Amino acid sequence: MRNKGVVIVLTVVITFLCLYYLQFTWIARNVQKEAVAFATNTSGTIDLSKKQRYLDSLWNKTVYTNLFGVEYTYKDVKENELGLGLDLQGGMHVVLEISPVDIIRGLSTDPQDPTFNAALTKAREDQKTSQGNFVDLFYSAMKSANPNAKLATYFASSSTQGRVSLSDDDDKVVKLLKEEVQGAIDRSFTILKTRIDQFGTSSPNIQQLPGSGRIQIEIPGADNPQRVRKLLQGVARLEFWNVIELSDPGLQRSLDAINQQLLKERTLTNLTPKEATTTATDSDSDSDSDTTKSDLEKQLSTTKDSLSTSLDSIRNAGNSPLFALMTPGSPFMFSVKDTSTINTIFRRADIRGMLPRDIGLFWDVKASPEATPNVKDDLTLNFVRIGRGAKPILTGESIVDARMEFDQYGRYAVSMRMNGEGSKKWAKATAQAAQLSPQGRIAIVLDNFVYSAPTVQGEIPNGNSQISGSFTNEEAKDLALVLKAGSLPAPTRIVEEGIVWPSLGKVAQNQGIISIVCGLGLVVIFMIAYYSKGGLVANIALLFNIFFVLGVMAQPQLHTALTLPGIAGIVLTMGMAVDANVLIYERIREELAAGRKMIDAINRGYERAFASIFDSNLTTFLTAMFLFIFGSGPIRGFAITLMIGIATSFFTAVYISRVIIEWMVRKGDASKISFSTFMTTLVPNDANFNFMGFRKKAYIFSGSFILVGFILIAIQGLNYGVDFKGGRSYTLTFKNPIEATAMRDALSASFEGTGLEVKNYNSSNMAKVTTSYLADDESDAADDKVRTALIAGVTKHTGLAFEENAANVDDQHFTIGSSTKVGATIADDIKNSSLWASLASIIGIFLYILIRFKKWQYSTGAIVALVHDTLFVFASFAIIRVFGITFEIDQVFVAAVLTVIGYSINDTVIIFDRIREYVNYGSLKGQETIFNSAINHTLSRTVITSGATLLVVIVLLIFGGEVLRGFAFALLVGIGIGTYSSIFIAAPIILDLDKTAEEVKA
Repeated sequence: MRNKGVVIVLTVVITFLCLYYLQFTWIARNVQKEAVAFATNTSGTIDLSKKQRYLDSLWNKTVYTNLFGVEYTYKDVKENELGLGLDLQGGMHVVLEISPVDIIRGLSTDPQDPTFNAALTKAREDQKTSQGNFVDLFYSAMKSANPNAKLATYFASSSTQGRVSLSDDDDKVVKLLKEEVQGAIDRSFTILKTRIDQFGTSSPNIQQLPGSGRIQIEIPGADNPQRVRKLLQGVARLEFWNVIELSDPGLQRSLDAINQQLLKERTLTNLTPKEATTTATDSDSDSDSDTTKSDLEKQLSTTKDSLSTSLDSIRNAGNSPLFALMTPGSPFMFSVKDTSTINTIFRRADIRGMLPRDIGLFWDVKASPEATPNVKDDLTLNFVRIGRGAKPILTGESIVDARMEFDQYGRYAVSMRMNGEGSKKWAKATAQAAQLSPQGRIAIVLDNFVYSAPTVQGEIPNGNSQISGSFTNEEAKDLALVLKAGSLPAPTRIVEEGIVWPSLGKVAQNQGIISIVCGLGLVVIFMIAYYSKGGLVANIALLFNIFFVLGVMAQPQLHTALTLPGIAGIVLTMGMAVDANVLIYERIREELAAGRKMIDAINRGYERAFASIFDSNLTTFLTAMFLFIFGSGPIRGFAITLMIGIATSFFTAVYISRVIIEWMVRKGDASKISFSTFMTTLVPNDANFNFMGFRKKAYIFSGSFILVGFILIAIQGLNYGVDFKGGRSYTLTFKNPIEATAMRDALSASFEGTGLEVKNYNSSNMAKVTTSYLADDESDAADDKVRTALIAGVTKHTGLAFEENAANVDDQHFTIGSSTKVGATIADDIKNSSLWASLASIIGIFLYILIRFKKWQYSTGAIVALVHDTLFVFASFAIIRVFGITFEIDQVFVAAVLTVIGYSINDTVIIFDRIREYVNYGSLKGQETIFNSAINHTLSRTVITSGATLLVVIVLLIFGGEVLRGFAFALLVGIGIGTYSSIFIAAPIILDLDKTAEEVKA
């Protein structure tokens, strides 16, 4: 084997990297176990709020020091661990939509104009069935209503002065509208990111969904949905405040008094960490990682003589806990990990009373590396003059426009323009600030965090200002976005929401672990039983594969999380890894049967199997890639896991297994290494079935089955899940078994006879309720109304009371384990994106097969087989529904169909490769004989791979839980029928089309 040393070095490097990243997961789990132990009372009940506050108290504290002395706080550990998806640990998933209607209306000169409003209404309706940009839809609607009207007449106003004039053509106005809509989305993203980053220790994730005007947010561990909704939908508060410099005599006197008071408290009794945290839990639950005064003293006892302050008035006063934490040489700059301690000090009533009443405190939103070049995580605590009425000198409503530009020195700067009233206030405020000595600063504060505090050089009379400094490109853009935060109405609404309570997430975790362990166990046993020592090597490579998948996913740069569908991806990756080894071993066995020596047979086996493995893996990777591009939520997690798994399985099966086998050959007698057992005789290598002779019967069977299925679909329709049709669904948990049909009848009245489905979920004491009641109303009020109707209906039917905490469910109570809301518009988008993912996969595979095999008949045969498999899966869902077995058509189903496409093309490519190989031999035999021979010689591989993959799919079906049951059933049907179609559909289509082409030529 060439480049063996490279493979070994690469394996060692990847192994160490995976160990490095996975160590943080192990540490995080240990910390969480400690939190659970601390929050568990004597009766065994876990207080989730107490657990979260315990973790909050450690957020900026060192919890791990590695062998090189590098310290990691709990925040560092959480940022580097392999995260769990919401379905495995509980939490909240939200998709917010920024309303372009309100943005465009806010820019218009006459928002009440009937034509203007009719165009907005039509654009909003068109958007439900179109993937087009909203501004383009609005423009089209305007031109349809009034073809001769100029768009500029609706938007040339004081708020757009300098950007739109009455003489501008429509294209320029459309461009401006698109910029404003995207700008509103960017502003909202910046604001929400700041809010979410301050939420707590839950490692939240926020990202824009390109082209949709939506922002997706995931907050693992969130157990207060109402608080999250308020946080996400609250109006941004942009304010301007005068900064009080530390040289101010009154402020210095106050700080000196605080210093003396804290020094007197050094004799306080230290508490143990657990006692300190217990005291901390009695404080405000919404505070940011508060610790107690006594715990503070214990933590700071070692810093008494290590740090000093540069404030003259307190230089000789000693080191109180407040000043000991300051960064030397940078007054009132503190390490991020100490901010909660500082908050605790200033929150104390006696300390706050020592400050003048007109002084407020705001932290910088992010660190300022320039102020402390050697310390990258320092934050400045700013003192501002709030006045008696606590009113800012200016608010965001005064800002008309703000944008990034360059100053006279070519540095990044930000310009802002104010309206008339704001200009007057700004002139007065800047004049007063400029007269101070040294010149005053004005802090720009958004949601209580300082984004910038520029120095005022002089009065600014016209409301046009430029803020310059040492900004980076990103910092300047962010500040411009912040300044525009209050200039236009850009309300957000929740169009998709999912809540999974921790108890249900724990159930999903257990199901996922069982699936992996059982699937892995079955594959390991099968490979050893079938391939002897060769199977042992394959299993070692398989373990490397799983380890690499988890290690790669743990890298923070990928921003991935392990979800329940992701676990399914890992289980299916096992099948891919087995397939590669089966291909290699079957080739080796063929070479041995041809009389070659073991070493030669191994070399030839790996070389001849490489092309087939590469082709089959690449085509499956294509389907996963399109699933990632067009999918969302947990489906993207599944796609990422599958793509990583395909890459690692290729490396481990093709390269690592070969290194191990060649090492075994060198260390011992090559004749003792075998790739056969008694089981291999059960699958004949010299079969001579006439598969091509059955192709017409196969066409009739497939056509009949699909026809019956689609007739049933026409009669009973498809059972769409909530993410395809919109609405709300809830998972209810009871102590005792519940009868779903009876509950459905009882809840029908509560939901006013609208669409309703109730079925048992996971077990007989759980039920899933899906309703279209108020599906078109995405407001919080509608959410509360539906939830109230559900609870009232269940209580009336069962006589049980609702309990928020799942741990307290007993004979008298029930709880809601999870809930999902999907708006009608986003449901349409999900369906459309699923369709595009499927079409893109098929087109991509068609082109690849065409390039690889250089004949359109091969591409057509492959695509016909894939469409056949897809339709067969749909038909099977409709047919089993007749027998009372119902699975939903949702995003998970789409993932299953695309996985089936990947597996089916995998089988097909293997057969195509062998057909091409035999055709290239130049045999004088007829085409039917060549095709039959190719299929017969790959039959053992086809049976073994399909059998091994079906084993893990059956495990998913049994142990994967209700979330994956429909997914597993689709795979069970799809993989079985994919194997069938590769033999009886794909190859025969090539034969028939090739004959037709020859006849046409003749």
